[in-house]
Amino acid sequence: MVDLSGLPAVHPALVLIVGALLVAVVPRRAGAALTVLTGLVALVAVVRLDEGTVWDLGFYTYELTWLRADGLSLAFATVFALIIVIAGVYGWTTMGRLERAAALATAGCGVGVVLAGDLLTVFFFWEFKVTTAALLIFARRRARSAAAGLRYLGVHLVGGVLLLAGTVWHLIDTGSLAFASLELTGATGLVLAGFLVSAAALPVNAWLPDSYPESTVAGTVVLSAFTTKSAVYVLARGFPGVELLLWLGVAMAIFGVVYAVLEDDIRRLLAYHIVSQVGFMVAAIGVGTEAAVNGATAHATAHVLYKGLLLMGVGAVLYVTGRSRASELGGLARALPWVLVLYMVGALSISGAPLFSGFPAKELAVTSVGDGGSYAAQWLLKLASVGTFLSVALKLPALTWFGEPRSATGAGPAPTLQSVPVTMYVAMGVAAVANVAIGVRPALLYDLMPTAVSFEPYTVAKVVEATMLLAFTGLGFWLLRAKLQPAAKVSVDTDWVYRELPTIVRRRIAERPERAGPEDRRPRLPAPTMPGAPTRPVIPSWVLGGAIVGAMVLVLAVSVVA
Repeated sequence: MVDLSGLPAVHPALVLIVGALLVAVVPRRAGAALTVLTGLVALVAVVRLDEGTVWDLGFYTYELTWLRADGLSLAFATVFALIIVIAGVYGWTTMGRLERAAALATAGCGVGVVLAGDLLTVFFFWEFKVTTAALLIFARRRARSAAAGLRYLGVHLVGGVLLLAGTVWHLIDTGSLAFASLELTGATGLVLAGFLVSAAALPVNAWLPDSYPESTVAGTVVLSAFTTKSAVYVLARGFPGVELLLWLGVAMAIFGVVYAVLEDDIRRLLAYHIVSQVGFMVAAIGVGTEAAVNGATAHATAHVLYKGLLLMGVGAVLYVTGRSRASELGGLARALPWVLVLYMVGALSISGAPLFSGFPAKELAVTSVGDGGSYAAQWLLKLASVGTFLSVALKLPALTWFGEPRSATGAGPAPTLQSVPVTMYVAMGVAAVANVAIGVRPALLYDLMPTAVSFEPYTVAKVVEATMLLAFTGLGFWLLRAKLQPAAKVSVDTDWVYRELPTIVRRRIAERPERAGPEDRRPRLPAPTMPGAPTRPVIPSWVLGGAIVGAMVLVLAVSVVA
């Protein structure tokens, strides 16, 4: 064992943010090594924190807690530091300086959120994370990623305004900024709403499948780890036992699975499953017992690892083929056999197969929901698990790796393949080993939980039930495989309300005939426009502008109150 007791304590978030600044200026090749090294140093810094450690900081007349280490925060901080190391190795060849800096800064902000002990510190790291995460989307440097990044900023700045407004209101009502379990009031209701935006809760879920697949292959891995999981942490910290979260989580679990089954783009398919899996965590938090919070935390921890592995697998497919639609893939088993093997480790983990990480994590979460008295919710979550196995472990690999190669026109040459960088295989291998290790020895996961876990996942009844669900789902897939053939299509999600509905309403108003006399029915000339100006308004710009103005006003209010 290596003795680290002689090293000085340092805030892990500070390590990651300083590393981001350094990576932004050093040469690209040195930046690759520095990214991984920074993640390792941050991981050591987390491991060295003792439970009960509290660091306070004076701010005007208030005492802010910028570091609070306890069982809940350390569980999230540990897996956050681990995944940024894995993502750094995965993106060793593909990531540029901006992307690496944004990834480390996003990780630093995520760690800052989970170690924060007051709402104002949470807000600071929360909003900083929005900016750095958007940079990961912009880093792909395409028109679609630019538009998706702007929408991501707009939605999350609205969530930030809600969070800051609730924080200010709560401060005025109570005189306290402490972040612990909060009683649901008008003020904390705004805080809860701000958190739910980042959790991709219904009906504000569409930003996630809209933005994550438009990022780079490594950037998507980072995004999946920090935004929604930071939201799960703050919900577990501030709102355990709020019944609304139970049924909201169940709805998310079912909704995400249905849309994933319908999805053609393999990265969007996995993005919808983030919505679904976060629903499991939110539902357990809604139960609010110690076992349920442990279940949500265990599921979040395992999810960071197996979802990262899944996205690394399909990211490798995108890297070597330039394609991500199942209707344009197929026949990759010979070219990418080890990518398939490593992907299936993640697929069996997310499906809750015994001996993989998702089994002890998901069983703890789902069982705690039933033990809390919500048997209907428990069985609905089990139903969502069936859809997860169907789409992630059966449909996606069958259409991507097997069958005949497909093109955008339905027939044509297979895509030209690049070779997968060795570092991608190394990163996927590390994540696969972690998922198998947790599945074989659940204590590796349970020992990180906020409170002691006495749950035993490997009982005969639980193993038989999980195996039967997977077996019958596999049989159903085989019988219905002809109905699940890929087809290029676009699914209408909840973002239709703010992206398309305003355009439709404006068009209908413009087409409506004017009530005028015969002498005044002259053709109307179009309004003059500046050269190069867009022909239609950009709705997200209004959302973004309003959110920025609102944030500025509320920041000013905080300064005045302070």
